Amino acid sequence: MKKIFRIVACILAAVVLIAAGYLAYVLIAYHRLGNQVITPEGAAFSPQADGAYTLVSYNVGFGAYEADYGFFMDGGEQAWAWSKKRLDKNLQNMAELLQEKQAQFYLIQEVDIDSTRSYHVDERPYFTSALGGMAFTFAQNYDSPFLFYPFLQPHGASKSGLLTFSAYPISEAKRVELPVETGFTKFLDLDRCYAKNRISLADHRELVLYNFHLSAYTSDGKIANEQLKLLLADMQEEFRQGHYCIAGGDFNKDVLGNSSAIFGTPETEYTWAQPIPEELFVGMPVSLIAPIDRENPVPSCRNADSAYHPGQYVVTVDGFLVTENVEVLESTVLDTGFAYSDHNPVLMRFTLKTE
Repeated sequence: MKKIFRIVACILAAVVLIAAGYLAYVLIAYHRLGNQVITPEGAAFSPQADGAYTLVSYNVGFGAYEADYGFFMDGGEQAWAWSKKRLDKNLQNMAELLQEKQAQFYLIQEVDIDSTRSYHVDERPYFTSALGGMAFTFAQNYDSPFLFYPFLQPHGASKSGLLTFSAYPISEAKRVELPVETGFTKFLDLDRCYAKNRISLADHRELVLYNFHLSAYTSDGKIANEQLKLLLADMQEEFRQGHYCIAGGDFNKDVLGNSSAIFGTPETEYTWAQPIPEELFVGMPVSLIAPIDRENPVPSCRNADSAYHPGQYVVTVDGFLVTENVEVLESTVLDTGFAYSDHNPVLMRFTLKTE
């Protein structure tokens, strides 16, 4: 009997040591990437836009979120893309979809470059190839330690970021660090940033274009508001200096304010799907542009708790911010039926005011 107790005690001690070692690894490996200068790549071709420009923003969900996919952190079961083969095909489909839109600007979020969940595939070439001839930048959003969960298929380590494309030259680009929570949830929500790109237009004017993906897996959702405040302050300062400013991406907030009523789904307690506080825009020369066709409203995001199905919680969390010298002509969600990602792409057409 004593021998059995000793064996059990040794096993328990080993488990405790392994758990303590893993916790120490996560704590030591955690780091933030900080502010960085980014070198623009590619060769822009400076097309004429007949006074109007088109911008498409798309969270591609690291290429994994096909319509039959459910992510473990949203209540589903999957931690990786279904397979490397399906990942490859899905990325091709999304790249071709964007190419077909023939926009002057693209903002793409959650593009993996070396992640366990996406078989360590560098996903950037799918988009740089499809959108060849455009200038582009990549801002790494996070570089996370190995997450040993779910136990049967650990999510692993993740390196992912923001791809920005422009048909006009990008003269300067930066990675700007955003605040994150300081508690344990920082290990789940990872690092956060926005990409700031200065675009030289054909008529010698300058557009400051921001690409962002705000925090989702937080304790109460408030940190995303703090991140948004920093972004708005940046845009306000650039506008004060006479520049045009546009930001686009995934707010991880209900940009419509009442998505449940519009799309006929139950009210939610998800911290990532709360309305954006209106007071953030008081006194700001910046407006929130929510993409919607009132005659045929389409959500931009689904909760990936399982495969996509009627009645699943849907919301619009993707959209744009523009300064007062930008006139928006159209802003809408492109309905893919969530075939390739848990997000639908969103599109905005706009002009730059001359006075």
